[in-house]
Amino acid sequence: MKVILKEDVERLGRKGDIVTVKDGYARNYLIPRGLALPVTRGNLRMIEEEKRRLLRQREKEARTAQELAEKLSQLELEIYKKAGENDVLYGSVTTQDLAEALREKGFEVDKKDIMLEEPIKRLGVHYFEVRVHHDVKARVRVVVKKEEEQEEKGES
Repeated sequence: MKVILKEDVERLGRKGDIVTVKDGYARNYLIPRGLALPVTRGNLRMIEEEKRRLLRQREKEARTAQELAEKLSQLELEIYKKAGENDVLYGSVTTQDLAEALREKGFEVDKKDIMLEEPIKRLGVHYFEVRVHHDVKARVRVVVKKEEEQEEKGES
């Protein structure tokens, strides 16, 4: 029996695929669970419309992600950390620190979407990437400063 998959089914196919399965598997498992539909002209038309709708939605998400990536790329963050001699930090700047700094600037980013090439363990200017969408990334500049500099600014 030929069926159209409504959902991704492991080891069978992806949503929208037309696959041939045994009649009993289709009647007793796939169709009752809403995972597939029998192949008919009406169902084919419905699936094609669903594919077009998903494509439009993905394009819209990609455009939104690109706009967000451009805004993030223009951003410069400042993070204050304790540092010892030779501008070496006690510890390092973590993805959590970067996510909080972005949150303070009005960008809600999950720390899992922040990618550091290597840990930030020194004062100075560094760059990191934020995964905004599965194929859209933004490069953000962060300036790590000594914590005493912040205290001096606060007293003035």
